[in-house]
Amino acid sequence: MARSCRRVAVIERETATTTERVSVPPVSPCMVLPEPVRSETNDLIVPEHEEHAVHSSDRDRIVLAALVFAVLFSQVLLYPGVATLVETLGADATASAFAATPLDASMWFLVAEFAAYVSFVGVWGVMSDATGRRTPFIVAGSIAGAVGYAALAAVPTVGSIPFEGVLLLRIVQGAMTIGAFSLTMTMLMDLEGGHGRNMGAAGIAIGLGAALGAPVGGQLTAVDPVAPLLVAAGLLVCVGGLVSLVGDRAPDEHRRVRALVDGIRRRPTLSIPYAFGFVDRLTAGFFALVGTLYFQETFGLGAGTTGLLLACFFAPFAILQYPMGALSDRIGRTVPIVVGSVCYGGGILLVGASPSVPTAAIAMAGVGVLGALVAPATMALVTDLADESERGVAMAGFNLAGSLGFLGGFLVGGTVASSYGYDLAFLVVGGLEIAIAVVTVPVFLRLSLEPTDRFRSSDRENA
Repeated sequence: MARSCRRVAVIERETATTTERVSVPPVSPCMVLPEPVRSETNDLIVPEHEEHAVHSSDRDRIVLAALVFAVLFSQVLLYPGVATLVETLGADATASAFAATPLDASMWFLVAEFAAYVSFVGVWGVMSDATGRRTPFIVAGSIAGAVGYAALAAVPTVGSIPFEGVLLLRIVQGAMTIGAFSLTMTMLMDLEGGHGRNMGAAGIAIGLGAALGAPVGGQLTAVDPVAPLLVAAGLLVCVGGLVSLVGDRAPDEHRRVRALVDGIRRRPTLSIPYAFGFVDRLTAGFFALVGTLYFQETFGLGAGTTGLLLACFFAPFAILQYPMGALSDRIGRTVPIVVGSVCYGGGILLVGASPSVPTAAIAMAGVGVLGALVAPATMALVTDLADESERGVAMAGFNLAGSLGFLGGFLVGGTVASSYGYDLAFLVVGGLEIAIAVVTVPVFLRLSLEPTDRFRSSDRENA
């Protein structure tokens, strides 16, 4: 190309007496440009401003993933010692209908938080998208959530709050905490560099938070039943401070609330990742309750060994989310979500059919790998389908579906297991995961053929 562009242009110039043929320098498109600067390895040097943008996105991705981890870690800290905690907070069968048994008190304490999640996650998303800001709402949600945790920790000192009041505090704490969690994930969606990578980073944070929160929470409970509450409050304060270090990349366009909600309604394809998010979280809730009891009753395991068996799932689920998310950027969302979900459901069935602890551990590890394949691709699909100015509401809807799924895992798994046994419970939950994948195949094929910029893995061009 450089040689062909060295040709000179010949034009005729008329003067008063003669016609001259004059050679002039070449012009565009044959303009000879300076050769790109190359390093000693003959690689193109990235322009300074582009290199800075890449490093900035990478740094922000790490910070935001750490914040997602902190919020989820603080939530899971309470789970191992929840029975002891509610007793310390004043759960008394003679004083409250919500505390008829330790199991009932624990259940309502957990349900109160998830009910708040379901009720308020959309509110945070709408406010964020309507104002075009993320950071102020995350700061407000995290600080208010920290106050909620601290207020719960102070209940034993006050000593006169009925258990219904404790549940009300729990609802307020949950309503605030979900704002920090959902909008931090939305800030990850706003980053450049590939939606699969961003959601993979979120998946790693979620997996590590769940994997590490339970054992650490158990140790803290042994020190003091309210210690997990105090640590959770401290972590949320850190979240509120550190999120200010990340640039707020929310779209500049401000839209009224009705326009935002109508925009989501006009995009019914979002129901696809929502449905997968619901079922995926349903399986998580199933393993958290039914799976734990199944391992202990079937194999006679103690709490420590049960935790290790659950770690067989959480370790690959956390570690592999980022590379699996990057993979979905390259090959698209259909294969990871559809094929991965079918295999994921089959893995759940294998866990229920495992005759021994070693085989159950292998099956759990396989389920963890498949879960890592499905989860970031599903979250990235939300980003693919949602308009930039509607991402907060879109991710709020996904988290709403997930919260409902987690509750469904408790209810469906617990009801079926108690009425018909563990075998049928595993069959129902695994079958649901397979069924949703099979039913949505035509939708995915149609989406993949649509000539739209929304459903495309063009992020792989950025990889």
